[in-house]
Amino acid sequence: SDGDGVLRNWWTPADKANFEALTTRLGAQYDQFEPLPGFHVQGGLTMGENIGDAAGTAVGLEAYHLSLNGQPAPVIDGVTGDQRFFYGWAQVWQSKYRDDALRNQIATDPHSPAEFRVVGPLRNVDAWYDAFDVQPGSKYYLAPADRVRIW
Repeated sequence: SDGDGVLRNWWTPADKANFEALTTRLGAQYDQFEPLPGFHVQGGLTMGENIGDAAGTAVGLEAYHLSLNGQPAPVIDGVTGDQRFFYGWAQVWQSKYRDDALRNQIATDPHSPAEFRVVGPLRNVDAWYDAFDVQPGSKYYLAPADRVRIW
């Protein structure tokens, strides 16, 4: 809806085209994920949740940084603040699936399987690469030009 609460399309043609280009790129990333041999995540089916996970990760990291009030995050047991943030995101999505349940989720659920709710957003966040020194050749590495940030 617009600023007056009226339901209408308020995007400019350029905004819409940019959003569609970004979601196409993000969907293609998720389409490559293969939780089971021959079964790929459906980036189109899961797009809304994938965008939500990506935005939530980015906003959460920004909020964490703001909470530090300009102070450096403590390193605890050799783990930096950003590493702890990313570990926390990953722990939220720990799960184990039976193959039949995973096949069903891939076919019908608008949520990506848990592993890819971690990997999908984080590989698009520059700070993740810095936190863990992720380099070209790593399994989930994306070149900076290939990283997608929608919001």
